[in-house]
Amino acid sequence: MPMNDSQIADNIARIQERILRAAERAGRAPQSIALMAVTKFHPAEAILDAYHAGIRLFGENRVQEAQTKYPPLRDSLVGSRLHMIGTLQKNKINKALGIFDALEGIDSVEVLEAILARLSSRTEPIELFFELHTGEESKAGFPSLDELLRACDLLASFAAENREEGRLVVLRGLMTMAPFTTDERAIRHSFSMLAAAKAEVAQRFDFVHFTELSMGMSNDFEIAIEEGSTLVRIGTALFGERA
Repeated sequence: MPMNDSQIADNIARIQERILRAAERAGRAPQSIALMAVTKFHPAEAILDAYHAGIRLFGENRVQEAQTKYPPLRDSLVGSRLHMIGTLQKNKINKALGIFDALEGIDSVEVLEAILARLSSRTEPIELFFELHTGEESKAGFPSLDELLRACDLLASFAAENREEGRLVVLRGLMTMAPFTTDERAIRHSFSMLAAAKAEVAQRFDFVHFTELSMGMSNDFEIAIEEGSTLVRIGTALFGERA
């Protein structure tokens, strides 16, 4: 059963309180952690309810669903941003570049090359998050840190050799999905791996806006915050089960 606006607002308040407590446990400023509302399979009404309750960052898993839902809402979602958080297929890149402000889940050099070849369709920079495979249950992401670093090399070289188009792409951070398990040690290991990867990238490359760790969902976001997450992706705990 779809939630009404007051239920969604109450859920947002509860999540924000949990973010606050997790940040305090980790000795972090709560303002350093962004809350993304993941709207996969949820209707436009739920998106608007979340927006009116203060959410300004939204995530969608599929290009086609975002293309259907978000353009009609553009005038009603002033000041908001939309991230793609699912795996991006190369044949959907043109459409994705026309809809999203950021593409998370970049998981191969081939996909990155395809994005770089299509930047001329953008007038504003597209933000990228490279996804690292850190858990056995998730097959998405670069399979190793070495492969992720190879993508960083490619992006750095592209920016150096193509000044105009290089301004249209920004590496903002890394993302991952922890294994869906009750084993807290396995979850923490997944998140600490991503934090270590971010530190390695920051040491090797001079990506000016590379500041974000997108990790943590409804079942594990407090652990993610304790391990350094700057962006948590919340769907079920905010909107309820998907239709």
